Amino acid sequence: MRVVLQRVNRAELTVEGFEPRRIGEGLVAFLGVLQGDAEPQADFLAEKIANLRIFKDEDDKMNRSLLDVGGELLVVSNFTLGTDCKRGRRPSFDMAAPPKLAESLYLRLVERVQKLGVHVETGEFGEHMHVLVDNDGPVNIIIDTEKIGK
Repeated sequence: MRVVLQRVNRAELTVEGFEPRRIGEGLVAFLGVLQGDAEPQADFLAEKIANLRIFKDEDDKMNRSLLDVGGELLVVSNFTLGTDCKRGRRPSFDMAAPPKLAESLYLRLVERVQKLGVHVETGEFGEHMHVLVDNDGPVNIIIDTEKIGK
């Protein structure tokens, strides 16, 4: 799994035909599920997202987690994170997991983060979405579970 985390002051996601989803201070997680991913990767990322210390403390140091600041999370499915651009000019999406598996692991991650006590909003899996992000910092973190081991 790959996730691009953005620390935000606020964010809003819209999908035609659905109510907008909004968060205040927190993180936007653009989540890509890759071939070979399974429940352990979703569980690992859920814990990492909730506890990663990337929010400022009273000394202006990144020393507080999403849980510490009572922040919110917007999770956006993003199959394009399974892109391979090594050859040619057209990206290959062959690294992305099949939709059924990807949705299952996406939902597992959301459920796990919620169980840790984080308010979570989501996009609509497989839909075209518009995301407005008010970056804080900007702070952008990329986590790839493949680099951590399966």
